[in-house]
Amino acid sequence: MYLTITALLIIKVGQRCYQHGNTFVMHLVPGDKDFCLRINNILLIGYYLINIGYAVITLSGWSTINSIEQMIESISNRTATIICILAVLHYFNLFWITKFIKNIK
Repeated sequence: MYLTITALLIIKVGQRCYQHGNTFVMHLVPGDKDFCLRINNILLIGYYLINIGYAVITLSGWSTINSIEQMIESISNRTATIICILAVLHYFNLFWITKFIKNIK
């Protein structure tokens, strides 16, 4: 269950960030659509690698689950952690991309 929920969450958020992020990057680097697409692709690949890697690593740290309450608690904690990581990475990337583009101009 955890892998299904996590995979769906990672893929859905990744697709949304890719679609809307392309508009943001194109606003920062006007006129160079190919460069914008490459930046957006690199961000998407990094996003998938970090989040899928975290999801797989967390599987090794799980103790035995004996009840439905423990399962729900465990899945909720792991999913909430991934959502927090996504938020931090999103703002971190926005900060550095904006800073990088301002230095180029």
